[in-house]
Amino acid sequence: MEIGSGFVVYLILVNLISFILMGSDKKLAARNMHRIPEKVFFSLGLAGGGLGVFFGMKRFRHKTKHPKFYIGIPLIVFVEAAVFSYFFLTK
Repeated sequence: MEIGSGFVVYLILVNLISFILMGSDKKLAARNMHRIPEKVFFSLGLAGGGLGVFFGMKRFRHKTKHPKFYIGIPLIVFVEAAVFSYFFLTK
């Protein structure tokens, strides 16, 4: 199966949005303001933005002590990579 350019653009956008939201949530947390719900990050991760959430966690040092994040997000990334490899790299 061939990867369409629209799919690649989608993955770039969802990961960029995930990364930016992780940084925004870190700023909101530092200012004790209304936060972005955790389910948003998991939804974005499951929608293909797992790498964006993961790198946002590392870059902004945000949510790194929460087991559901430091275990869940890498698990999502691993499963997505496996699915991606199976459908797009096997012939």
